[in-house]
Amino acid sequence: MTEDSKNGSFWLRFIKGMFIGSGFILPGVSGGALAAIFGIYERMISFLANLTKQFKENFLFFLPVGLGALFGIFLLSFGVSFLLGNYETVILWFFVGCIVGTLPSLWKEAGKEGRSTREYIILAVSFIAGSLFLWQGSALFTVVEPTFLNWIFAGVLIALGMIVPGLSPSNFLLYMGLYKLMADGFKNFDFAIIIPIGIGGLATVLLLSKLMNYIFSIAFPQLFHFILGIVLASTVMIIPTDYSGIGFGDYIGCILLLLAGTWLGAFMSRLENKYK
Repeated sequence: MTEDSKNGSFWLRFIKGMFIGSGFILPGVSGGALAAIFGIYERMISFLANLTKQFKENFLFFLPVGLGALFGIFLLSFGVSFLLGNYETVILWFFVGCIVGTLPSLWKEAGKEGRSTREYIILAVSFIAGSLFLWQGSALFTVVEPTFLNWIFAGVLIALGMIVPGLSPSNFLLYMGLYKLMADGFKNFDFAIIIPIGIGGLATVLLLSKLMNYIFSIAFPQLFHFILGIVLASTVMIIPTDYSGIGFGDYIGCILLLLAGTWLGAFMSRLENKYK
């Protein structure tokens, strides 16, 4: 049986890539988790950590996945840009729900190798420290215009969502005020945004694939509880607080989209646990 018949055709992998790409732009949805769902996460990390090993074979295998991911990000950016531009408060509640829906799965994943007092302390400290940093830094994030370095950092965060299954970095970008600008950049093919994001993402993947594998191998519970604390802090900070100009129907929409987002996040988590 050929490699292609075992792993699906070019177009099947292209479609898988489209779904994985959605995980790079939708808060609460993890590109790494979707890669695990489709059964290519371990091979992807192995390839990125050992680029020279079977390079041609792996490159040809992942080429349609990468093209599909780019196409998925481009398509999704149109909807995200429009909705955040016109219904920001309501849509943010959907994003909050997406993240909330994944929390039980993240909690279970963090404790799969055991959980002691040390892990609870790490979780609490990272949540408090993350909340204080984001709260105190809010003025900084809102007054600094997006720069080349800002977008490189955005690429770093997006890449972490691929390296760490279950981690969705888009909520950080939402809080920092870069999320809608990023979606607009993808939609409009703004290379002043796309290129630095690509640089940050590629550098992170190449530099951290081996490092993350190593850290997880020696301190999985500690690192995952630290990540979980930061995720909780960033989620709390993106909860909308400005409801001026919205009516009764919008409040109903907030509740319904919160529930819909929670369902979607939980559904994606169940899929990940089933096929991981």
